[in-house]
Amino acid sequence: MLIIPAIDLKDGHCVRLKQGLMEESTVFSEDPGAMARHWVDQGGKRLHLVDLNGAFAGKPINEGAIKSIVSAVGGDIPIQLGGGIRDLETIERYLDNGIDYVIIGTAAVKTPGFLHEACYAFPGQIMVGLDAKDGKVAIDGWSKLTGHDVIDLAKKFEDYGVNSIVYTDIGRDGMLSGVNIEATVALAQALTIPVIASGGVTNLDDVRKLCAVASEGIIGTITGRAIYEGTLDFAAAQKLADELS
Repeated sequence: MLIIPAIDLKDGHCVRLKQGLMEESTVFSEDPGAMARHWVDQGGKRLHLVDLNGAFAGKPINEGAIKSIVSAVGGDIPIQLGGGIRDLETIERYLDNGIDYVIIGTAAVKTPGFLHEACYAFPGQIMVGLDAKDGKVAIDGWSKLTGHDVIDLAKKFEDYGVNSIVYTDIGRDGMLSGVNIEATVALAQALTIPVIASGGVTNLDDVRKLCAVASEGIIGTITGRAIYEGTLDFAAAQKLADELS
């Protein structure tokens, strides 16, 4: 089980949002590269980056900060990145610059043909981020709830050849309210590709609960606010996950 630190980038800084609201952001570091290195040194095995400005603008905005992170990590662990990725040229540029996996979110739902092309062009390096509330997929920075069922969409994207699904319960993200284990397991059981949980990890008890269902196909969990505010000791969490795996 991977415990994956999240580095959310806004205006070049490392921040966290509450429930996807840009105006509800807390700055945790003004040096994203140093923050990335910190998590690697703490035993991190993968990093999760989000270009928040990019997600809202529909194009890359924080490329300078992303390059500084790649440079600081130096290829020691894989990096996955999402936010504002809407075309193949952007994907190619990120991969060329040292990103290992690109996460497509809103564009996967709105323009599935683009996702299909991306999976074909960059096999094994495309992930899909599905954000859902009560089983329905949300898009555009969580501002719109669609009628799409999250499991149905995930199955369709699996057929396209995506590497894995990052699943966020948007009712819990950034709220330190625990992981929606039931919904995450239901999604993982419906797929053959791995699922990475996101949203709500608060403490070591949440890590234990996720490790208990890892065999269903859940390979990791992304954590942000909890490790920045100190309700979760990251190094202890990854150590526990290694012991329980």
